[in-house]
Amino acid sequence: MAKDPLAWIETELAGLEDSALRRRRRIRQGPVGPVVVLDGRQVVNFGSNDYLGLATDERLKAAAAAALQEGWGAGASPLICGYSQWHQKLETRLADFEATEAALVFGSGFAANMGTLAALVAQGDVVYLDAKNHASLWDGARLSRADLRVYSHADWRELERLLDRAGRYRRRLIATDSLFSMDGDLAPLGELVELANRYEAMLLVDEAHATGVFGSAGRGVAEHLGVETKIPIRIGTLSKALGSVGGFVVGSRLLIDWLVQRARPYIFSTAPPAPMAAAAIAALEIVEQEPMRRHRLLESADYVRRELRRQGWPLGPSASQIIPVLVGRPELALEIAAALADRGLFVPPIRPPAVPENQACLRISLCASHTPSMLEALLEAFASLAKRFL
Repeated sequence: MAKDPLAWIETELAGLEDSALRRRRRIRQGPVGPVVVLDGRQVVNFGSNDYLGLATDERLKAAAAAALQEGWGAGASPLICGYSQWHQKLETRLADFEATEAALVFGSGFAANMGTLAALVAQGDVVYLDAKNHASLWDGARLSRADLRVYSHADWRELERLLDRAGRYRRRLIATDSLFSMDGDLAPLGELVELANRYEAMLLVDEAHATGVFGSAGRGVAEHLGVETKIPIRIGTLSKALGSVGGFVVGSRLLIDWLVQRARPYIFSTAPPAPMAAAAIAALEIVEQEPMRRHRLLESADYVRRELRRQGWPLGPSASQIIPVLVGRPELALEIAAALADRGLFVPPIRPPAVPENQACLRISLCASHTPSMLEALLEAFASLAKRFL
């Protein structure tokens, strides 16, 4: 009998198990929300990115249901015949919401990041990445075949040194998250804007975790810091605070036209279903009309951070609704997560490769739908565990 060519996987999985790094999917029964049923157990959910509590909002469901009457699948890629009136309406609405000339919708935020980056640079160019950028930016940079330069997390002075000695390149691109998904901190966008201008570099900012949450109009960290008009390439997602699915790019008409020609995940993927666009349009209306959702969310985050720090838990530089409780070893992250689950709280343990070695954490993701009693239950549980683990 021929040797199984996949036999090596068993050994590799055993190694992950021994290192407390093997992942297993949990089965959710019923809708997502502040309370969910995972693997048959009801828990308060602190692992969701449904930051504004819109994923199950009746207005989104009604909008999707109405569009569903026209059918579900798009039937083709956007450049064939998959680009429906709903996709066009969403792009027009996104451009209006983001105060830009145009927008382009992708099937996911990952595809938007990867496709945009790879469409802007190629061999003979250079990309500068924050060390803690999302995987989609890393993959886009590698796919582009441009030279890759990495600067320490949020260290704009190191980036300045890299730019200063870059040598001759056809194009330069600086790419960064605006709100980092593991640390919960904000990028120094003001300094990055200045460096991009000085060194004639393109600047791409991924607002995935900030869209709908930061800024007076909910447009993200760039709006919050007053630099959005100085950032030519902004990327967001429809699948987090907006409660739908998909990703988008906003910017000039020139940029969007180029991406239509060159962004491979857009060109070669079937367009997402029209109901997702209808739901996203409804979500944008809510973001504009109900700013109290993001206000309540950020107030809750300030309170939880303050209390956890008072208890002695190390949280790093978090300044958002994402609050990592830093514990170091993956085994310890699993142990604390299990103890929280015994108290009816789901806080996911985050382990390498999602974070660097020895930086495992419990990542608390707060949502506007978390009630004061849920927050108190979380804080009481961590206070009790502090006696055991700190």
